[in-house]
Amino acid sequence: MSASDTITRLVRDIADFPEPGVLFKDITPLLADAAGFAEVVEALAEPYRGQVDVVLGIEARGFILAAPVALALGVGFVPVRKPGKLPHETTEISYDLEYGSETLQLHTDAIGAGSRVLVVDDVLATGGTARAAVDLVERAGGTIAAVAVLMELSFLPGREVLGDVPLHVLHTF
Repeated sequence: MSASDTITRLVRDIADFPEPGVLFKDITPLLADAAGFAEVVEALAEPYRGQVDVVLGIEARGFILAAPVALALGVGFVPVRKPGKLPHETTEISYDLEYGSETLQLHTDAIGAGSRVLVVDDVLATGGTARAAVDLVERAGGTIAAVAVLMELSFLPGREVLGDVPLHVLHTF
């Protein structure tokens, strides 16, 4: 079975969450399935063996995926968080979401100059969150190896918002 098949089997749709009109992709059944979880972590990591210095995870579901991807690659994990959650000096960026706006922060010393960074998140939708993470990494002096996600919602403009940033998608809806 492929990672895409596993995602199809284990990710469920939740209508009208977090607000009416939004179809939420719930990954908790995938996370609860040890074999499925291991399969998608390996599929996210495999193309980047020996290619990255650090894996960056986006709060909050991106953390769940990025940390084991970092371990699989033998590199460190860096969190990108919402304001007020990181204890050291930060840099931040604000961006638009599908249903609102948000701000993300990164420790100013988290990404070394020239570090090759793999950004990991669960879903690429409008692209605002991924683009913000990419911009934070570049502002810190890092180089984006790719953005890797479980799922892409192809009916939304995420891919366009990322532009020429390399994108690794396990399943497209």
